[in-house]
Amino acid sequence: MTKVSEVIEVLELIAPTEYQESYDNSGLLIGNPHAEVKGALITLDVTEEVIEEALELECNLIVAHHPLIFKGLKRLSGNHWVQRCTRSAIKNELAIYAIHTNLDNVLGSGVNGKIADQIGLKGTSVLVPKSGLLSFEIVAPALLRNDVLAAIAALEPMELIESDIRPALPASGAKPGFKIEGVIRPHKKNAVGKIAQQYNLKVFFNKTDGYHPHWGSGVLGELELPMPERSFLEFLKEKMNTQIIRHTALMGKSVSRVAVCGGSGSTFLGASIAAGADVYISGDFKYHDFFEADDQIVIADIGHYESEQFTSELLFDIISKNFSTFALHCTKVNTNPINYF
Repeated sequence: MTKVSEVIEVLELIAPTEYQESYDNSGLLIGNPHAEVKGALITLDVTEEVIEEALELECNLIVAHHPLIFKGLKRLSGNHWVQRCTRSAIKNELAIYAIHTNLDNVLGSGVNGKIADQIGLKGTSVLVPKSGLLSFEIVAPALLRNDVLAAIAALEPMELIESDIRPALPASGAKPGFKIEGVIRPHKKNAVGKIAQQYNLKVFFNKTDGYHPHWGSGVLGELELPMPERSFLEFLKEKMNTQIIRHTALMGKSVSRVAVCGGSGSTFLGASIAAGADVYISGDFKYHDFFEADDQIVIADIGHYESEQFTSELLFDIISKNFSTFALHCTKVNTNPINYF
């Protein structure tokens, strides 16, 4: 038997909720975390059609990229599609879990890494790394050295330093000890705290300005071979299964370095230029945003849905590799609200 909470635990090992943006609403939005998973449906968006599909497939868990409940709900009268979806989920005991910007902000097994894989980028790195790593310090008796060090090392800290502490004077009862200092990503704070609590030790944390190479927004990578701009746009259109690409003027250069940000990524145009990217792939660019390319880069707006459409495959792979006790499906509903004529 697999519980909803167990599926969530696996997903959050890859994309901890601490990594979501402040405006986001990722996590378990509806449902009982202790319920047994009878079937799960993966989707980019939760719509009334998706909920109907989940019920037809006898799924009681929906894993979505975009949160159904994003802004505060003030009523559940059914006058809006979000209200109707919420009511239906509660009525039918459907759990709905969203893994949104936290999945955007991890390089490995993240949204942008999936796009990079789809178009064959090599040597990928985070385009805009996040700051806010935590430093920690633990002082412990020498007898606990091996146990505490092994427990902390298992958390894969970015840095780990140990040093001996010996009494300045041979005072009665004074015993040698040691100090552990390290740097971790924020989501591992509780784990370090539990280790300290287990051995009845004190731990001190401080926020730093440090960056982690696998934590942040967007992806930067290189094509295996340079391509002419028009050839690259044709290639992009095919690989990302999109009908149209809105782009800035071509500059007559070959494309080697590519920056990517799934969803709405106009914010990171400047970072893409600074990183020396030849093309920046994203979605939701407004008219005036295109001027900011300023003949320094080609913007390729492939659409919000189109840029994130392979996220369902990504989530399917993660869940299917970890669980075999329930049926797992990717939605067959095209949730893209935009049509092209």
